[in-house]
Amino acid sequence: MPTAAQKPSPATAADLLAIPEEQRFHEIVDGALVQKAVPSFEHGDAQSAIVAHVKIPFQRRPGGRWPGGWWFATEVEVELMPDQVYRPDVVGWRRERSPERPSGSPVRLRPDWVCEVLSPDNARNDTVKKMRVHHRCRLPHYWIVDPREETLTVHRWTPEGYLVALRAERGERVRAEPFDAIELQVGVLFGDEREDE
Repeated sequence: MPTAAQKPSPATAADLLAIPEEQRFHEIVDGALVQKAVPSFEHGDAQSAIVAHVKIPFQRRPGGRWPGGWWFATEVEVELMPDQVYRPDVVGWRRERSPERPSGSPVRLRPDWVCEVLSPDNARNDTVKKMRVHHRCRLPHYWIVDPREETLTVHRWTPEGYLVALRAERGERVRAEPFDAIELQVGVLFGDEREDE
């Protein structure tokens, strides 16, 4: 009598790390090994603009001219759960929770902020699947940058689910938590020249 096919075991960080580093552009989403989409120019430009906005004023000790208080990285593997290992476009940890810079691969310390830049091929992962896991893991702040719609959506964790704290589009200037100490010209994420402040 034929037996039902066994369901494969969920992928873990060990499966991810078994891929040669030069070929490892993957994540584990809901236990499945998923290759990240190849970024478009628009995606890469938005990602670098986010880094430019947060890194200088916030990646430093608090005090002085800039707010400080954070560590940032791009495209690092972060293990939130054994079957959930992501490579956020931009990710940050508050220094009050992580006095030392996070290290290793995958990083196992839950971040305090993640920013994902949507790619058409995997937008659902960022806006549905990963969002559910981030909420379950109590990730305080989750940003979604959509180059096609030219929007920034800022989500804040609440026990009931993520609250949309801010939704802005090209042409607006906003103060987006948790980096609301510095104004963000949203259009810079989508190729606009930074205006003199």
